[in-house]
Amino acid sequence: MKLGLGLYRHLLTPANFRFARQCGATHLVAHLVDYFRGAPDNPPGDQPTGGDHGWGLAGDSRRLWTVDEIVAVRDAARAEGLQLEAIENLDPAHWHDVLLDGPRRDEHIENVKTTLLRLGEAEVPILGYNFSIAGVCGRIAGPFARGGAVAIGMDGPYDAPMPLGMAWNMVVNPHAQAGDVPPATHEQLWDRLARFLDAVLPVAEKSGVRIALHPDDPPMESMRGQPRLVYRPELYQRVIDLAASPSNQLEFCIGTIAEMQDADVYEATRRFADQGRIGYVHLRNVRGRVPHYRETFIDDGDVDVPRVLQILHENGFEGVIIPDHAPRMTCDAPWHAGMAHAMGYLRAAIDAT
Repeated sequence: MKLGLGLYRHLLTPANFRFARQCGATHLVAHLVDYFRGAPDNPPGDQPTGGDHGWGLAGDSRRLWTVDEIVAVRDAARAEGLQLEAIENLDPAHWHDVLLDGPRRDEHIENVKTTLLRLGEAEVPILGYNFSIAGVCGRIAGPFARGGAVAIGMDGPYDAPMPLGMAWNMVVNPHAQAGDVPPATHEQLWDRLARFLDAVLPVAEKSGVRIALHPDDPPMESMRGQPRLVYRPELYQRVIDLAASPSNQLEFCIGTIAEMQDADVYEATRRFADQGRIGYVHLRNVRGRVPHYRETFIDDGDVDVPRVLQILHENGFEGVIIPDHAPRMTCDAPWHAGMAHAMGYLRAAIDAT
């Protein structure tokens, strides 16, 4: 098992790459989507939250990430001793009609194929993605963690309808007419995923890239009037069963699974590690379950982290583990201190395992 660090777009700097190495990381998971663009109620920080209008504006729908852009991140990370393991998340501007089954779906499928080819050319082995209409929404921030450290949580269902022009909790069309996105059904969402996998997995295989699906966060059955895909652990099995391709993998988020109602995070870890379908792991801790939970320091929640690591080890997982986020500590560098605590704990726990 290898320790990595995930960095948002505005954190992809040589100084933060050095910080990752100093914490013991050998790998990097990079976000190229700018979650904080054009949103006054969602300033750049360690976690995007936002309000009813989401995180902010999606990227440029006319411009896909270039090979040179990806290679620049890869080479800057290499210069500081890190290997770029994954790009996490597609920009909703490039593929929102795949999620919505909209009129530009075919064009957006081609966008994903092009992105996979470019990742392969740039020697990036994994693309993480979240197949969700409403995206990561309904979360709040507050002094929820030990000692009053600021962390993320949820305080009840989030049912505000999603306005037209939004997808994946970002604004993809700021000039959309008034109204709400029509609700889909769960079976329609699963059909959209099946058609997506059928279309892009051959290109992923050709490119040498694995696509790894994140579970729905928060893992509610529906949010903003839209269905969720993987809100129980067993639904991950349905994803695997849709396509036997070795490129069809899981971005396995321990914290999200621990938030699921009636979920056994240890059995889920054992089940999917044993199948060899985990692309990489998000490992954070949490107290409570949806719709009421709080993120905690990694040593202070409901999850027995060393037990999870032992299960991963016993079932042959040799991939990258990252603390996808952590509470902010009270000091001059709140994000860095919180992440350093999580990284140090994980480095020691992996070594002990």
